[in-house]
Amino acid sequence: MRINTNTSAMNTLRVLAQTDQALSRSIGRLSSGFRINRASDDAAGLAIANQLRADLGAMRQATRNAEQSTSLLQVAEGGATGIQNILTRMKELASQASSDNVDDTGRARIDIEFQELQLEVERIADSTEFSGVNLLNDNGGVTLTLDFIVGASSTIANDTISIATASLDLQGATLGITGGLNDDVLTKVDAQAMLGLIDTAIETVSDVFAELGAKMNRIDIALTQARITVENTAAAESVIRDADMAAEFTELTKNQILQQAGVSVLAQANAKSQSVLSLLQ
Repeated sequence: MRINTNTSAMNTLRVLAQTDQALSRSIGRLSSGFRINRASDDAAGLAIANQLRADLGAMRQATRNAEQSTSLLQVAEGGATGIQNILTRMKELASQASSDNVDDTGRARIDIEFQELQLEVERIADSTEFSGVNLLNDNGGVTLTLDFIVGASSTIANDTISIATASLDLQGATLGITGGLNDDVLTKVDAQAMLGLIDTAIETVSDVFAELGAKMNRIDIALTQARITVENTAAAESVIRDADMAAEFTELTKNQILQQAGVSVLAQANAKSQSVLSLLQ
């Protein structure tokens, strides 16, 4: 019988310390909701979860990029719609001026509105912009390419949808309704010539609508895909990082019981050395 070294108490104390550490870990996981609160909990899992979290942040920004890109194209579509409506009215005026039931005096009056509509086409083309970028003119002869980032892969080209502003140019000269030999309806001949020019301009605007619609449809598909990726990436990170609360409550209960039992056994182990005193009686 030895009293200087109580092996039973030391063993019990070591196990009790381990139980206390496990209890603290369970409490930490339950309070934070995370299975991994520090690198020592799961070093490899933490590295993977951090990478997934970074990808998740980039994908969420990609969804915002796609939403804002759609807004930009909708602004361009609104401007194109205004020009389309003006061209429709201009064709009505040109058709009216082409008829001999209108004399030159009447054509002069019709031309007043016609010229104002031409100016309005120019104004819409020059003022339709988004974040300082003109969408429906040639930007002073400089062709701009608008890049929309709708993904988060390491290859940026795979996640880029581009559109050149040159394909959206709806200025009067581009449409052919200003700056040419015939840009008025002052005579029957001029009015009849304008009818053909306006028809060509309407076709040009229709091409712009097709371009905008195709890009918006593609961006909508990319947006849906980005949202699915965000959902799946968040789920993957949750599996690694988040705590299973039911399992942690079970672990907490087990550790609490072990701690109480350990304290009781330690008291018994410490009391065992007192039996030596009976030898002195």
